[in-house]
Amino acid sequence: LFVTSSNIEINPALTKSDRKVFVKLLWDIYKGDPNWVPPLVMERMDAIDPNKNPYFEHAQVRLWIAYKDGKPVGRISAQIDELVPKYHGINTGHFGFFDCIDDQKVANALFDTACNWLRENGMVEVIGPFSFSINEETGLLVEGFDTPPRLLMGHSRPYFEKLVLNSGLKKVKDTWAYTLDISKPILPPVMQKLVTRAVEKGQVTFRPINMDKYEEELKLILDIFNDAWIDNWKYIPFTEAELDHAVKELKMIIREDFTYIAEIDGVPQAMMVTLPNINEIIKDLDGKLFPFGVLKLLWRLKFKPSFKTVRVPLMGVRKEYQNSRLSGIMSLGLFEACRQTATAIGVEEAELSWVLEENTRLSKLLETVGCVKYKTYRLFQKDL
Repeated sequence: LFVTSSNIEINPALTKSDRKVFVKLLWDIYKGDPNWVPPLVMERMDAIDPNKNPYFEHAQVRLWIAYKDGKPVGRISAQIDELVPKYHGINTGHFGFFDCIDDQKVANALFDTACNWLRENGMVEVIGPFSFSINEETGLLVEGFDTPPRLLMGHSRPYFEKLVLNSGLKKVKDTWAYTLDISKPILPPVMQKLVTRAVEKGQVTFRPINMDKYEEELKLILDIFNDAWIDNWKYIPFTEAELDHAVKELKMIIREDFTYIAEIDGVPQAMMVTLPNINEIIKDLDGKLFPFGVLKLLWRLKFKPSFKTVRVPLMGVRKEYQNSRLSGIMSLGLFEACRQTATAIGVEEAELSWVLEENTRLSKLLETVGCVKYKTYRLFQKDL
């Protein structure tokens, strides 16, 4: 128990019942926000359970809940990932899961607690929010509060940034989410011609994944992703256990006709994964899968698709081809292949996220096909 003032306490979330409070306090913090989507409680409980999330195999994690006058009013995590110094050579700690009432004293107490623990365990700086890693929810929403978050993307109250900055952190990086109207062809005629010509000449082929070889195909996709993103800011590759976990987690929502691979000479060199925007179809479940939520989810997802929006969370070209002419052709061809199959079942809009602010090559490509930047997620840093 950490007592910070006469009416504010910061308690570690140690038990399953503590973790449930950690998840459920969101309902109070976001009450009245029409764009907040209640997460599925069971899924969030599994994500922070050391026995169910393979992230805990290479990281120490602490969760804390802030109480004011005995009522839960905020939360934060701090995590030390042993892969960070391995790949980036510096003892960087992370924070995440930051949600709080508009009270600077509560926010200060949460950040003081998290930073003190990181410092005591040898960290020299803190960066976040990552909930828990850069491969999960990344950044604090600072622009784009007027629309609901898409699948696996965060949502915040507008005052959160003020709380973070006044706790002594400063901006270190922005990531962007783009939106795209996919109801009409997105490739300019000259670009479509380039793609068509490359396919006709046999330079590149596009194919949907084979669900009969689902595990093999998903591991191939994640391997391309690891290779494509390895040089990006603070990127940490998926571990083998995380690959296995992601493959299992995605099986319920991944669609064969939404996930494409580009091959050169029969060798997979690029990929694009488009996922139904689950947030669109779970909002009215209020976080509950039982007794009827599972049936509603399956019906809306599989039997009578009712979603109009999708998200592209994974896209990449192997490093070997990133500076080649075929890189753009593969990317554009993947865009159009996924667009055609998504619109065939009534999808109207896609989010492509997230994109680092310095990734001008990808930003230009997205803007070329009509993407519009509509959300900004900010990362913050503090020397410890």
